[in-house]
Amino acid sequence: MTQPPEILRVSKSRVACDGSGDIPAALGHPRVFLEIDEHGYVDCGYCDKRFVLIGGPADGPEAAAAPDIASGASL
Repeated sequence: MTQPPEILRVSKSRVACDGSGDIPAALGHPRVFLEIDEHGYVDCGYCDKRFVLIGGPADGPEAAAAPDIASGASL
C-alpha cells in the first residue's frame, strides 16, 4: 500500500521545497518554488510533499485524499 503524502500546512501561497526535513538539505532535491492556487494545495513534483494553505479550501482532514496537483497544473 502506498503511503499518503507528507502534508505541511503553510500560511503563504508561495512555498519552497528542497526535499529536506528530517534529512540534511544536501541529501534532498533541487530547491523548487511552488505556488498554491485556488484548490488550496500543491504537491512537490520531486518528493510528493503536499503543501496546504491554512484556512484554504483544502485545509481539513480530507487533504490527503485530494488528487495530486503539481505546481502550474490544473484538474
